[in-house]
Amino acid sequence: MPSARLSGSPRLDVAIDMGNPFLNLTVDGFLKIGAVAATRSAAEDTYHIIRNGNISSHDFEKTLKKMCKEGVYWGTLAGVYLGMEYGVERIRGTRDWKNAMIGGAVTATLLSVATTNNKDKIVPDAITGAAIATAAEFINYLT
Repeated sequence: MPSARLSGSPRLDVAIDMGNPFLNLTVDGFLKIGAVAATRSAAEDTYHIIRNGNISSHDFEKTLKKMCKEGVYWGTLAGVYLGMEYGVERIRGTRDWKNAMIGGAVTATLLSVATTNNKDKIVPDAITGAAIATAAEFINYLT
């Protein structure tokens, strides 16, 4: 998977071999993005606790549950997207921005169907997912 980093930023790579490139990408995306989401959640709750000036075991438990929920949600979303993009690449037999567009559209469609009862929202969500994934791919080409 292509990667970019800021100068001087720490890098941590965890390699888990599932025996299949599709599973490797999916699990890698789940772990990396899930860890980022959990860390963001922890930082946000820490800020609110410090601002309020007190901490209780209830606050700690609430923060831990939120970290797990956010980590699993965003990790799953990233894993599905990376799996879809890889699957499209294998089906099409080429690696280009269209794979990201299709993967983003399919992932956003699945997310929309799973989280909303509004059928009119599914197509705009798919378009948004495709646009975001395509833009991210183009930005990645620039770096």
